[in-house]
Amino acid sequence: MQRHWLITMLIATVLVFLAKTAISAVPRLPEHPNVLIITTDQQRVDAARAVGNPWAKTPNIDSLAAKGVYFTRSYCAYPLCSPSRSSLHTGRTPHEIGVDRNSVPIDPAVLLSGQVFRDAGFDTGYAGKWHMPHPYPNDGIAGFEVLNKTSRQGKLAHDVDEATKDAAIEFLRRKRDKPFFLVASFINPHDICLLAGETSPLFDEVWKKYGPPAGAELPPLPPNFDKTAGETQAIAQRLHPDWDATHWRKYRYAYFRMLEDVDRQVGQVIDALRQNGQEDHTVVIFTSDHGEGLGSRHWTGKMAFFDEEAAVPLIVSWKGVTSAGRIDREHLVSTLDVLPTVCDYVGVQPPPRIRGASLRGVIEKPELPGHEFVVSEMARGGQGDPGRSFMLRTKKYKYLSFPAAGANPIELLFDLDTDPNETKDLAGESPLARELERHRRLLAEWKTTTEEAKYPVTAAPNARRRAKQ
Repeated sequence: MQRHWLITMLIATVLVFLAKTAISAVPRLPEHPNVLIITTDQQRVDAARAVGNPWAKTPNIDSLAAKGVYFTRSYCAYPLCSPSRSSLHTGRTPHEIGVDRNSVPIDPAVLLSGQVFRDAGFDTGYAGKWHMPHPYPNDGIAGFEVLNKTSRQGKLAHDVDEATKDAAIEFLRRKRDKPFFLVASFINPHDICLLAGETSPLFDEVWKKYGPPAGAELPPLPPNFDKTAGETQAIAQRLHPDWDATHWRKYRYAYFRMLEDVDRQVGQVIDALRQNGQEDHTVVIFTSDHGEGLGSRHWTGKMAFFDEEAAVPLIVSWKGVTSAGRIDREHLVSTLDVLPTVCDYVGVQPPPRIRGASLRGVIEKPELPGHEFVVSEMARGGQGDPGRSFMLRTKKYKYLSFPAAGANPIELLFDLDTDPNETKDLAGESPLARELERHRRLLAEWKTTTEEAKYPVTAAPNARRRAKQ
């Protein structure tokens, strides 16, 4: 009997030992999932094959969308690099954080995403373009380990993005015992600006790399190429009057090749995440800071409230957790929603006074209404600037308000259900007077909530401090 008891105890001891060994052999998952935020620069909301664009091959962006939700009614907080990126990483409006221009620092009293996640115990890293104030700061970014200290001067965006990609991959491959919060901030397809400016020393090199070869099929002109929405000084600008239709189509061709270039680099980062065994345990956000005119209304670049410039892709993707492959064409969302969304998914307390809202609810329950409206803003700059202009987008309409010195604001109203290309201003139509007044009221309430009147427009940085993008 005693011998039988000893044998039983010996077997039990061995089984416990084997169980403990097996448990210790399995890597311990962090308490929270990881976060990977990937941004491009100057990517339009419709610039991906996943949402039906036949002129861009974007298999890696599409793969993120296939595992998550791609919002197409998605808007940036300001259609310009620094103000938009600053809002993305604070969840606050540009005017609240003092970033009305490019190359302006964020108010240091406002918490950045890296500070929020580092304080929550995450390993935080930032690879790529920052631009608040310096594009690639050597003096660091609050809350982040800066992963690649480089410069933009004299380099193609592709080459700088290679360094960003390599730094992000190195960070992902590190051994760690806590979750990570990583930002990979790419520049392309921003090099389209070099082709629009026509004065860059890299002009010929960019055309050589991205321009169409002889006989290449060119994208068509946009449907609103010859349309100007209203005849107001605020928006009816026409750029490059000497470009003919063929040149515009070549410009559009080059843009999509730049997009494909950065898509490959995004894919390499995603591959590293997968190879490191972290894909199933990482919330991935993909977005951009603003769009690109790309010939609509003869416009190149940003700094306009039309969808070509102000609407940006927003993908929320967590393999096995988020809805897979849903293109959400209904809910209004903003890049202000990015920080509260990732905080919600990983169980981190968001910073106070945040202006966005978590999208987790509408991702998990698409029948929920979501935002009633979203807002974008601009400050055009220069002495005598009468103030900020605003876009307020509701489910059906887009309302624009431009300040005019000593006069009532210039207003425009578009019905995006019947006029998706924003070619007919309805602000003066009497049947829509009630809608116009409703949008005025919503904007006034938003400005009150965000205390816009308390923040004067930030002065432009002087020439010594101004950094090239």
